[in-house]
Amino acid sequence: METTTLGKTGIEVSRLGLGLAEIRDLSGRDGTDQAARVLNGALDSGINFLDTAECYGNSEELIGKTVAHRRDEYALATKCGHSDGLGGPSWTASTVRESIDRSLRRLKTDRVDIIQLHSCELEVLKRGEVTEELVKARDAGKTRFIGYSGDNEDALWAVESGIFDTLQTSLSLVDQHAATRLLEPAEAQDMGVIVKRPIGNALWGRDTTTRAYNNTYLDRARKMAEMGPLPGAPDDPILLALGFIFAHDQVDTAIVGTLNPSHLRSNIDMVETQLPIAAEAVEELRRRYELLGEQWYQEM
Repeated sequence: METTTLGKTGIEVSRLGLGLAEIRDLSGRDGTDQAARVLNGALDSGINFLDTAECYGNSEELIGKTVAHRRDEYALATKCGHSDGLGGPSWTASTVRESIDRSLRRLKTDRVDIIQLHSCELEVLKRGEVTEELVKARDAGKTRFIGYSGDNEDALWAVESGIFDTLQTSLSLVDQHAATRLLEPAEAQDMGVIVKRPIGNALWGRDTTTRAYNNTYLDRARKMAEMGPLPGAPDDPILLALGFIFAHDQVDTAIVGTLNPSHLRSNIDMVETQLPIAAEAVEELRRRYELLGEQWYQEM
C-alpha cells in the first residue's frame, strides 16, 4: 500500500485508511471475531491508519480487544467532545478530558496519534475551552497531534486558526464543497488532510427506486448522472469514487468503512492497482457539480 506524509505531523499513513464507525454495533463473541477479521485483515494488507470516535458505539472497545497488541503497526485517530455516556454537557473542558481518558482505556493504549474535535460548531471553537484542553492532552503525552473533524464554515475557521495539525472533512463526487473551499487553505497550513465519506455512501449509479441512508447524496447523484455518460469513467462506481478523491493532491488518506473483508480487499486492490482513473472523468464530475451544486454544502 502506498503511503504519504500526513502534513506537518510527519506520520506516514496509507492512502486508504479504515473508518471504524461501521463496527459500532458488533457485540458478543461473534461480533468481536468479525471486528478482528476486518481490523487484522486491514493491517495485514498494508492499511496503517485507523479512525474511530468516542460516540461510535463500542468501536473503541473492539479496537482495544482485537489489535491493541499490534499498536506500533498503525496510526490511531479518535475523536472527542460529545458527552455520550459521561453524564455532563458536550463541548466542555471536563467532557473533553474525561472523553480522552476513557478512549485511552477503551483502546488499551497510553496514547493516540491524533485526537480530533468531533464536528463542533463555530461558537465552540471560538470559545477556546475545548481547544485548550486538546493542547493540554497533547502536552501530557496522551496524543501526539490534535485535529478537527468537520465541514463548511466551522472547518474553515479551524483550518485558518492555525491550532490544528490535521483536518478530517467530507469529500466525494457528490460532496465537492471541500475541494474548492478547504483543501487549499489546509495545504497552506501544512495540515494533514483526512477525507471521510469518500465514496459518498456508494450511491452513484443506483437506480431511481433506491432508498438511502443519505437521501441528499442520492438526489445529487441522480441529478449529476442524468447529464449523461461520464467520458472515460470506469464501470465500477466505487473505483470512480476513489479515483475522484485521489485526483486531489492535497488528500493524504481517505477512510472507508466496511464490515465485509472481501469489500475491504477489493477497495485495497483498487487503490493499489487501478488508480488513477481517466482525467476526463474527474473533470466532468467537477464540471457537473459546479453547474448543479452552487448551494450543495457539505453534509454533516
